[in-house]
Amino acid sequence: MQRRHFRQWRDVKVLKTGLTPSASGSAYFELEPSTPTAASKSLASKAPALKLTCTVHGPRPLPRSAPFSPQLLLSTRIKFAPFAARQRRGYIPDAGERDLAAHLENALRGVLIGERWPKSGVDVVVTVLEGEGDDPWNRGSLGESGQTGGWAMMSILSGCITVASAAIIDAGIDCIDLVTGGVAAIVRQPTAPPQVFLDPCPSDHEGIFAACVIAYLQTRDEITELWTKGNVMTSTYGNGANTMGFEPLVDQAVEAAVAARLVLIEAIKESTEVKIQRRPIGHPKNAAS
Repeated sequence: MQRRHFRQWRDVKVLKTGLTPSASGSAYFELEPSTPTAASKSLASKAPALKLTCTVHGPRPLPRSAPFSPQLLLSTRIKFAPFAARQRRGYIPDAGERDLAAHLENALRGVLIGERWPKSGVDVVVTVLEGEGDDPWNRGSLGESGQTGGWAMMSILSGCITVASAAIIDAGIDCIDLVTGGVAAIVRQPTAPPQVFLDPCPSDHEGIFAACVIAYLQTRDEITELWTKGNVMTSTYGNGANTMGFEPLVDQAVEAAVAARLVLIEAIKESTEVKIQRRPIGHPKNAAS
């Protein structure tokens, strides 16, 4: 089976905005599986994919009983659909979903220009329709305890940051820059030293030593969220200590975020062109043209 190059980013199959008319902004994100087993007719051997949808509600005024807030209040929520993974999830958000929502809130808080909406709030809701898993059905990654760990959650968070950014732009909320998510991991290889992989899929690798996911603003060269997991020091192998470490891992995650930004820009351009074409001829913004 042909493997991806360690610096090759997986192709984004779909990234579209404006799919939910009832929301202020919305986006859909789908990442192709990295292995050709997805074409198999067997569900048990199907490679995991990543399918996310995001809706933005607001900005809208806060209730009169709420205390005055000089900035926009951001609320984020990430919910796995019951059918998103092989192990069925409940309807009540668990600790993992709340943890992902907290990371997403930190990533978006530094992007929004909140001073323009005093005493207002905005809700960002991300639904995971299909999530990459490192469960026993696949060749899961090894966590710190030696059992299958939650490495797939980091890839999901990276996608959540990108799809939320697209939905916020679709809602017309002013931001200082486009924020995109990027993830990289130091993976174990059967016949070679560990290598830093861009956009890893946990089910494709024998084991993962450490992983890093970031929310990156390319124009400002800033990171609004950084989450690392694993032990980078134990990921050295032989004389490969000069290529392993925290800084190379973050650099590769930044490279993945830059690649995601290119896809996001194209999706925004396509959405803007569609909106212009659908605008009535007598619209005030078309009067000048």
